[in-house]
Amino acid sequence: MTATTRRAVAYYRVSTSKQGASGLGIEAQRAAVHRFAEAEGFEIIAEHTEIETGKGADALARRPVLAAALAEARKAKVPVLVAKLDRLSRDVHFISGLMAEKVQFVVAELGANCDSFTLHLWAALAQQERKMISNRTKDALAAAKIRGVKLGSPVIEKARASSIETKKANADAHAARVLPVIEAIRKTGAASLRAIAAELTARKVETARGGEWNAAQVSNILKRTAACV
Repeated sequence: MTATTRRAVAYYRVSTSKQGASGLGIEAQRAAVHRFAEAEGFEIIAEHTEIETGKGADALARRPVLAAALAEARKAKVPVLVAKLDRLSRDVHFISGLMAEKVQFVVAELGANCDSFTLHLWAALAQQERKMISNRTKDALAAAKIRGVKLGSPVIEKARASSIETKKANADAHAARVLPVIEAIRKTGAASLRAIAAELTARKVETARGGEWNAAQVSNILKRTAACV
């Protein structure tokens, strides 16, 4: 490593279990990050790959690999390097929360000299773009319905099925992460669902949507993990 070489922790993410199984997107991200690192004089000291959604206010809680990458980067006093901003998130609030972690982010597509203020602006633009795309899609579907177009096309049904599959995969992953905590709580003597829920909340373990736990949510976690065995 030369005196001018900077170090960084690389982070890659795909949004669904299907993409993760196929490797879709990961190799492209890795190639982009390595090209950028070579051109800009970065040494990648660690790589973290995650299969998880980037949506939701509690996205970081549902992304333990990103949390690990942040911790390693903070300890080594180096930035986290990603190929594109949306591999972190398209949610400006989430990006702002990451900035509060006191870890620098370098986005290959934005260049090495993109400061925090500019990064925040790009995040805001990405969020607005997502909102505009969503609105255009809704408007197009509404117009098609008025024209009498049958919306239950194979393409739409496939997209709907994929969305359901992704939500199920995310719920299964969350349940699998929470189960060991529930088992540890049980060992302390907490037997009822309500007692377990209270302890999960006390330990600041977030639900899939954030917030406090209740008995029904604990029951759902146990049922879901039992079904996956």
